[in-house]
Amino acid sequence: MKTTLIIATILAILIGILSVISGSMVLLGLRSVDYRVLDWLVVYNVTLGIISILVAYQIGKQHIRSKLMIMTILLLHLLVLVYLYFFNDMVADESIKAMAFRVGIWVAILILVLLNHTKTLSNKIKS
Repeated sequence: MKTTLIIATILAILIGILSVISGSMVLLGLRSVDYRVLDWLVVYNVTLGIISILVAYQIGKQHIRSKLMIMTILLLHLLVLVYLYFFNDMVADESIKAMAFRVGIWVAILILVLLNHTKTLSNKIKS
């Protein structure tokens, strides 16, 4: 597997695991925070964390639909970020920063996968 795909896979696994662990700890009451928690946002983060781990597997296997899955996760995170930033005045700054971080990671994952795709196409054309 190409280095770019390995990095993309690792990033997707890490962001997924971090989301599942931190969100589950809040949902189960094992971790308390000193800001208002939006329960729907924590459930969303845990759910997308699980999906991120599944997509990481697809990236590693070079599944044909992995790019579509990556773009879907990125779009969902962007929509939630816009909502949190512009339409919800009760949200904590930490939630906005965490969602912006997720968006940044998924942009990086998409770029890495697209770079690998471009290299693969150019290699096929040369041969």
